Amino acid sequence: SQQGCDPFAQTQRSKLQHRRARINQQINKEMRMRAGAENLFRATSNHKVKETVALELSYVNSNLQLLKEELEELNSSVDVYQNDSESISVPMIPLGLKETKELDLLVPLKDFISEHYGEEGVLFEKEIKEFMELRQAMRTPSRNEAGLELLMEYYNQLYFVDNRFFPPTKTLGVFFHWYDSLTGVPSHQRALAFEKGSVLFNLGALHTQIGARQDRASLPGLNQAIDAFQKAAGAFNYLKENFSNAPSLDMSAASLTMLVRLMVAQVQECVFEKMTLLHAQNDFMACLQLAQEAARVEDVYSLVHQTMSQPHVKDYVPFSWTTMVHVKSEHFKALSHYFAAVALCDCPAPSDAELLEQEKAFLQFHVTMPEGPSLCVLLQDPEERRKLGKAHLKKAIMKHEEAMRIHGLCKILRKMDILQEVLSFAHKRSLSKYSEIDHEEDFFETGEAPDIHPKTHQKPEIKSPNFSQVKVTDLFHRLGPLSVFSAKNKWYPARRVHLMRGENGFGFTLRGDSPVLIAGVIPGGCAAEAGLKEGDYIISVNGKDCKWSKHAEVVQLLKSTGKEGVDIGVITLQGSECPKAADRKAAAMSSGSGMLKSNKENSRKSLMNSKSASTLLVWSKKSKRSKKSTYSGVPFTAVGDNEAMY
Repeated sequence: SQQGCDPFAQTQRSKLQHRRARINQQINKEMRMRAGAENLFRATSNHKVKETVALELSYVNSNLQLLKEELEELNSSVDVYQNDSESISVPMIPLGLKETKELDLLVPLKDFISEHYGEEGVLFEKEIKEFMELRQAMRTPSRNEAGLELLMEYYNQLYFVDNRFFPPTKTLGVFFHWYDSLTGVPSHQRALAFEKGSVLFNLGALHTQIGARQDRASLPGLNQAIDAFQKAAGAFNYLKENFSNAPSLDMSAASLTMLVRLMVAQVQECVFEKMTLLHAQNDFMACLQLAQEAARVEDVYSLVHQTMSQPHVKDYVPFSWTTMVHVKSEHFKALSHYFAAVALCDCPAPSDAELLEQEKAFLQFHVTMPEGPSLCVLLQDPEERRKLGKAHLKKAIMKHEEAMRIHGLCKILRKMDILQEVLSFAHKRSLSKYSEIDHEEDFFETGEAPDIHPKTHQKPEIKSPNFSQVKVTDLFHRLGPLSVFSAKNKWYPARRVHLMRGENGFGFTLRGDSPVLIAGVIPGGCAAEAGLKEGDYIISVNGKDCKWSKHAEVVQLLKSTGKEGVDIGVITLQGSECPKAADRKAAAMSSGSGMLKSNKENSRKSLMNSKSASTLLVWSKKSKRSKKSTYSGVPFTAVGDNEAMY
């Protein structure tokens, strides 16, 4: 069976998750106190009581504020998730996992199995415990492929649990409790969709932690980081597109949009780092490319910064994240101008053969054309190149200084030495390049360098989760094939029928596998006499369970009966009883093919009209239809191709 991490292993990361859990619980307690105090404040007319309660409320609110600040500081503990290599890489932003409370499903599932499936709930204790162990393990996934697979396995298992135990019109009465990853505020819901959504969120969050810990000083490390951030973006995007009305802020559409954009920006930053590893720094075309890649990174981080600054988002995104994103957009703008200067000042002037190619590249390099001579002249004149290079460096230095200024405004980032080092290294490098190309006798006014046109050679992909890569078997498959034995179907109690074989056989036609369906009953035949009906499913023959049996197996069991006849167990789905032939025609005329669809719509509507509709997290994904043809209540008169008469 799958194992989570040992939650007591005192790694840096688990200490962090522990502190998160503790703060979550304290926030929960304070919020309960606040709700109680607010109710009392509204209900009482006693002036003295009102004053006392108001005082208590202000105390609780300031406590909550402190707890949220402490949580924000934890959310900003970027360094815990970085790798241990010696090289300096700019830190990336990882997400903490959502915490959940333990859940005891033993009694609710046993009860449901007895009531709905008519089976002994006790006989399924092993499966229920196995499912609960899987849920327990998935709360502390390890930060690697095995952890991801564990979350996927649980998510896939929820597909079966949903179909087996969650009918469309009522709930199990169990609450799923999850804490908001960004604010620590608890939410709970009866809808299984909330559980599914939270697991998906954690899948994305785990990818961000795996991405942040890669050693990005090497090509393999960079490629793994790119892959991880792309998959994180895919998980958040999938969540946004398939779930709605989330009860917690971290899973709201605005928040998920922000997280997808943040991940895309982190991918783009890795792509830039990859280019710096691969390219020679004294090649003109390579330097232009680096400048354009840096401008692209600046572009995507500016978008993330705008997204984080929106009214609904900025209240719960950690200030350190918003600041870091802002710092990065300025930092990469500075780098784009720095590499433009290097291309102009450090790379040799083009030979005649190279001129055309370089001119073409330079034409598309700036957002607006630089003032001065034509490109052809500029590229061949070292003095003109130096002039434009100097203008680019001047802009770079201004942007480096701006990045350092913004960085200094956030006390959490000020503690982050790595970022500080990266910024000051880049700043010094631009300054020394400037002093290298600055001549004392320069009398010209350094012009305004135009911005660099953003362009990338590797567009980030948003990689949706590939759920099929982790195969799971339905833990509750003993209940029978899902096409029939599901929470949404209802059937009459199983009937035992004793059947004798007449000279013309049993007098029915059978169709399909697992379970085999009685497709037709011959009037006056043995089957009709015994009380078998069209639309009955055979679930046992002579006490042998046949829910999963193939057609041929059931036929073989029936054929091997002697004079004493055979005991057949059957069930009839409610709503699938066959109408009489005359009514049948009328029904077919009036309902036509609209029957299934409207049924589905009605069950959806009744769900939406129920009192809790506003708090329901609607799992709006189209439910996967079972591959086996389900019996839709349309009676068969003729014997079809895949039916046989017995």
